[in-house]
Amino acid sequence: MLIEELIIKMTEFNVGDPKRIQHFIKVYELAHVIGVKEGLDEATLRILDIASVMHDIGIRPSEQKYGRCDGKLQEQEGPAYVRDMLAIFTEVNREEIERVCYLIAHHHTYGNVDGLDYQILLEADFLVNALEDNLQKPAIIHFRDKVFRTGTGIHLINTMFGLID
Repeated sequence: MLIEELIIKMTEFNVGDPKRIQHFIKVYELAHVIGVKEGLDEATLRILDIASVMHDIGIRPSEQKYGRCDGKLQEQEGPAYVRDMLAIFTEVNREEIERVCYLIAHHHTYGNVDGLDYQILLEADFLVNALEDNLQKPAIIHFRDKVFRTGTGIHLINTMFGLID
């Protein structure tokens, strides 16, 4: 029930912005599928699920504060809003909140990836962004080759974008 309630809260947070709401739902679904297929343990999958729903929570505050929402600003602004929102969910413990904050504070940072949850979040977010941003195949291939590491993520990107010869 946590994820469903969190989706409702994030929908309220992004009121009036169906594109952003649908974006995080798609990222959550893909991250969850990759996480399950890659054999994440239940605790890590739970953190990934929470982080994937909340990964772009820093966009709206960045737009309001700075008039823009580049990746670094999202990473900077997101964790405070994560802590505020997750404070109402008593079933989420402090260690989980800290890991979710870490993932959100790094979800546009592609080096020094320190966990499968982090890797999968990067991959799921790119799978959705590539379509939404109408990226061309050479850019998708370049990102796949530089960033993707999971077998499931590689299979999905190749299949979705017809990169299989």
